[in-house]
Amino acid sequence: MSAKTEEMKNKPSGVVDIAYEEYKRDLPAYQTASDLMSRNVITTAPETLLEDAAKMMGESHIGSLIVMKYQTPVGLITERDLFSKVFALGLFLKDEKVEDVMSYPLPGIAYSASVKEVAQGLISKKGRLGVYNAGTLVGVITSADMIKCLPDVAETEARVEDFMTKDVVMKDAETSVDNIAALMGQRRIGSVIVTRDGKPFGIFTERDLLTGFLACGRALFTEVGPESSSPLVMIPAETSVHRAAATMALKHIRRLPVEKNGKIVGIITARDLVAAYAK
Repeated sequence: MSAKTEEMKNKPSGVVDIAYEEYKRDLPAYQTASDLMSRNVITTAPETLLEDAAKMMGESHIGSLIVMKYQTPVGLITERDLFSKVFALGLFLKDEKVEDVMSYPLPGIAYSASVKEVAQGLISKKGRLGVYNAGTLVGVITSADMIKCLPDVAETEARVEDFMTKDVVMKDAETSVDNIAALMGQRRIGSVIVTRDGKPFGIFTERDLLTGFLACGRALFTEVGPESSSPLVMIPAETSVHRAAATMALKHIRRLPVEKNGKIVGIITARDLVAAYAK
């Protein structure tokens, strides 16, 4: 068990409950896509080099850029595109352009759409959503935005063990970041649990690679151990979807290892939680 998990378990239950009640108290403020969306839409052009696009994402601490042409949104480039379509194939960011790997067209949703409609759109479109008002792009919504306001309803009382991914990828702390990046791209996963002496102690994510390496031009030929986030924040398998969403929102994270009987048995992501609610 990680020190941070132990710390959380040792906190007075009242402290944890107060944070959860505050999360629930703020839920009524989110009713439509306009309440959920990020209004600061950061864009790029199709001809932009992926190296520059990656730096923009890393420096801004975001996972995607809207691709614009002639002042019109034509697509989306995400951190997952970088890993699955570049690193996984042994290509180099400096040699490829945004237009070579971007996803298109940009899925959209109306400014006035309900929270439920947003959740269903995120899952059916398999990614981020552009928010439109009278035909104009005014914002972007991601699964991370959605978990800030996941309603406390029957769907979100389900246990995380029913929605988690059971195939958890673990790698030793001495593995190079370069190999980890290629692995995440090949497996189309957003994180790897990092182990030391066979025991999990940290997590390395797509965002860690973006902000810690690609944004500042660092070489990837270094051990992943010191670059991982540690200690791990984990949740019990019987935790409700709603509690898991609150934990992610309050800790500003997008994935949580799931533990049962002292062992990691799965991992739950923000998208998994949204999928549970969208059913």
